[in-house]
Amino acid sequence: MSILGTGAHRYRVIEDWAKLPDGWELKDVAAVAVDRRDRVYVFNRGEHPMIVFESDGTFVRSWGEGAFTRAHGLSIEADDSLYCTDDGGHFVRKCTTDGKVLLEIGVPGRPSPYMSGLPFHRCTHTALSPRGDIYVTDGYGNARVHKYSPDGKLLLSWGEPGTGPGQFNIAHNIATDVDGWVYVADRENHRVQVFDGDGRYETQWMNLHRPCGLYCCRGAATQFIVGELGPSMPVNRQHPNIGPRLSIVGARGELIARLGGEAGPGLETGKFVAPHGLAVDSRGDIYVGEVSYTEYPRLFPGNAIPWRMRSLQKLERIGEAQ
Repeated sequence: MSILGTGAHRYRVIEDWAKLPDGWELKDVAAVAVDRRDRVYVFNRGEHPMIVFESDGTFVRSWGEGAFTRAHGLSIEADDSLYCTDDGGHFVRKCTTDGKVLLEIGVPGRPSPYMSGLPFHRCTHTALSPRGDIYVTDGYGNARVHKYSPDGKLLLSWGEPGTGPGQFNIAHNIATDVDGWVYVADRENHRVQVFDGDGRYETQWMNLHRPCGLYCCRGAATQFIVGELGPSMPVNRQHPNIGPRLSIVGARGELIARLGGEAGPGLETGKFVAPHGLAVDSRGDIYVGEVSYTEYPRLFPGNAIPWRMRSLQKLERIGEAQ
């Protein structure tokens, strides 16, 4: 048994949690979401893009076959509508829990010009304001955040390439809190930037290393889970204490706990390869999607990709309740 974290933030790693049909494989789990029933939606880059599980890992259904180019982001709203962000297809789709498309933003297969600021060129993730407005990070081929009305009308955009306040170097993930603040994982600038609902810069958190996943835990005290991708160069890929890992931070960016990352990347229990998508269920368990098939060859050059490589972990909370 592997235990991560300390004190109130202790988690047991659940081995082989997801029970897939024979011959199926989770391949690069880019994002995860949990609905009101604690069902888990796993958005991945395999043959079955959306796979749904019960909280105990029992397979429920799949959907989206042939409908997505490259899974990247997934968020869920209060009524359990899912927002699926496809960075390879340059679109966001709002879907029901069984895959019916309710809204589409962007034109599949038609990216805007590179770094034009116009939506979308490889959009990465979505988040919702308290009133239902839709924020989209346009992060790989743009350096922007776009704000849409609930019916998909563009309201405003902000951001440009760079390292200053309000500038981005891969706006990779986005979250909101109950007060309407907007949090953007500015991955290659090693920070999370904080904005008001209209894109005015407020502050930044700098105690992170390539923040990739971002999840807002809404409770008595707002906290965030950040999935940090870890080292990006051969010279430091095995450096200790900089990830890949999960960090739990407070509403002001203060570090509360870290899970993993002390001894570099790996497929061993208690380690991570590439934490990319995060979700939390009603009892505080964390689901971690990893883009392992993409990152493993870079982290371990010359090693063959293992058969049925792990791309999803469940961390069962065993610390005291918040």
